Amino acid sequence: MPNLNKPIFLCGFMGCGKSTVGRLLAKKLGTEFTDMDEYIVNRQGMSIPQIFAEKGEDFFRSAETDAVRELSSRSGVIACGGGAMLKKANADIANESGIVIYIDIDFESCYERISEDKNRPIVVNNTKEELNIIYDGRVPVYKENSALSVDGNGTPEEIAERAMRLINIIK
Repeated sequence: MPNLNKPIFLCGFMGCGKSTVGRLLAKKLGTEFTDMDEYIVNRQGMSIPQIFAEKGEDFFRSAETDAVRELSSRSGVIACGGGAMLKKANADIANESGIVIYIDIDFESCYERISEDKNRPIVVNNTKEELNIIYDGRVPVYKENSALSVDGNGTPEEIAERAMRLINIIK
């Protein structure tokens, strides 16, 4: 088991499995798990749709930067929001303080998981075609801003195991 005293940030498109895989990976590593979206919701005292509606997406993105900065000083596994690693400053903070792992999975798989989720303002406000365009634009940025990439196909346990093997290689 790796002895990591730095955070592991999981990034990728909405529905790629960051939270589910993150919980499993944290358990395997015997460390803490943090879902960044939940962290922001708790800090702001309102849901993500409420934050978007009342304060706007720019405010939410600023809250993500604050969260990355705050969580970068902890050890553990952090499931980032789908947009967190799109901002270069966030990616720099995460990569300097820990390891960023991109969960690489196709759009259709993500869409199948998120299409009915009313708690995702970007999903609610865009068509499938628009979401696919957003996905296509984000993938290269995820790849550029992550140190490692893990195949996101398979069960959450299989993906967590793949991530564990990658971490073991670099520890």
